[in-house]
Amino acid sequence: MLKTETMKIIVVILGALLNAVGLNFFLIPANVYSSGFTGIAMLISRVLEDYTPFFISTGILLLLLNIPVAILGWLKVGKSFTLYSFFSVAATTFFLELVPLYSFSEDILLNAVFGGVIMAIGVGITLKYGASTGGLDIIAMVLSRMKDKPVGTYFFLFNSIIILAAGLLFGWEKALYTLVSLYVSTRVIDAIHTRHEKLTAMVITKKADVLKKAIHSKLVRGITMIPAKGAFTNEAKDMLIIVITRYELYDLEKIIKEEDPQAFTNIVQTAGIFGFFRKE
Repeated sequence: MLKTETMKIIVVILGALLNAVGLNFFLIPANVYSSGFTGIAMLISRVLEDYTPFFISTGILLLLLNIPVAILGWLKVGKSFTLYSFFSVAATTFFLELVPLYSFSEDILLNAVFGGVIMAIGVGITLKYGASTGGLDIIAMVLSRMKDKPVGTYFFLFNSIIILAAGLLFGWEKALYTLVSLYVSTRVIDAIHTRHEKLTAMVITKKADVLKKAIHSKLVRGITMIPAKGAFTNEAKDMLIIVITRYELYDLEKIIKEEDPQAFTNIVQTAGIFGFFRKE
């Protein structure tokens, strides 16, 4: 348990460092904007610098924006998930202040692509270990539960606002390069973790009862059990089918590895669900 939590903290810190490197070395010097609350913090910082006598860094703004979101997440999403997410934000703020602003290239396209890739690696590994980079992830989850709309709808809405704001304030060329960065980061996150909102896990195991009990102790999800038989060995097994959100994937993987390392698990994207699916 201690080893797992220590590894999780290390990964969150590494993800935060990669986020800071992607921002301070590539996106911020090129005035290309990130997605979610990071992009909003970048926009506000730039507006304050250009149109007022005040300046607040992107890192400090990111932390300030996430404080009310962390409170909301603590109440509505889950204490452990929110705690690690806010820790990720705080670590990102620390590294943004520590890592100097430096431009490796004057080419905006190179900055947009490399900044997007490096940040996406940071976000992807953070998601893979059961946390998030805060902000938009938490708000989208809460709104999705309240309005019964897909999480992706809110990601699209918020990121569209960032792109439009960047275009109106600083020129449409910057907005288009921001779009390139968002596309690249999404593809990289897909490869590392998943951006799919819901997933279906099919677990073939000889320890169905043990796994079922362990999953129910951690996740409040329905499980369908189907008898199965190995075509080569003719061994009797069971297939457990469970639909989860992407934020529960880390916990499910951890349970399966602990209870039945020999189990075969297939994770597939779930395009839609009809019927009851617990949202709280």
